[in-house]
Amino acid sequence: MTVYFLGAGPGAADLITVRAARILARCRTCLYAGSLVPDEVLDLLPADAVRIDTARMPLDEIVAHLAAADAAGHDVARLHSGDLSLYSALTEQQRRLRELGIDCRLVPGVPAFAAAAAALDVELTVPGIGQSLLITRVSTLSTDMPPGEDLASLARSGVTLALHLAAHRTAQIVEALAPHYGADCPTATVAFASRADEQIVRARLADLPDALGAAGITKTAVIFVGRVLAPEASSEALESYLYSHARMRKLRTDARHAAGVPVSSDADSVDAAAHE
Repeated sequence: MTVYFLGAGPGAADLITVRAARILARCRTCLYAGSLVPDEVLDLLPADAVRIDTARMPLDEIVAHLAAADAAGHDVARLHSGDLSLYSALTEQQRRLRELGIDCRLVPGVPAFAAAAAALDVELTVPGIGQSLLITRVSTLSTDMPPGEDLASLARSGVTLALHLAAHRTAQIVEALAPHYGADCPTATVAFASRADEQIVRARLADLPDALGAAGITKTAVIFVGRVLAPEASSEALESYLYSHARMRKLRTDARHAAGVPVSSDADSVDAAAHE
């Protein structure tokens, strides 16, 4: 039997993957965090499946349930919100199950930052403004950040940030980021992305604490910081090479080379001019 760790997506039931939905349909036991996984996702389970809410359950108890279900001959679904690769507390569960000789498989899900970007109608990599995204969080009562990964150190790069698990530490965010991004840098916060109670708050970096405080947003949010959030305000924005005449010329030239057709630089220039 197998324990399937499934990324349940950011919240909306119809954003779970087809693969995850098919696996849920055959699992006789499912462990999930009740505060993060919608009931509509659980409806994909067989009618007689055992459903176990792990929201307030310690690791030892979770692993015991997984092991018992496996011993009973059940395929087991372990549902995590978002995608398993980010802040899922997956690694310690895998370690325990491997020690017990229990087979584990991972199925990815739609990450929260992707759903949040869709809610904002933005691309997070805009030519000429920003081509990198740094996903991180801040130190809280949860696990400390490793050396060199504190927010002030990471901010020196100036790349677009996606901050998870940080909505209750906005003053700390502003203090760490303002020297590198500027007080006027645009931010956009999406709480409960893709859900019916989704909230969007846009503010300058300096105004972030007041803006989120007024909206009552303290958790289950992604905070983006970076100039890509307002590309129309930048004189550095460029059009993507993907659609450029230069790329079209290169594709035509490559096609001629592949077909064994001689390519003249003069002829290619004339051909390119005819298409511009």
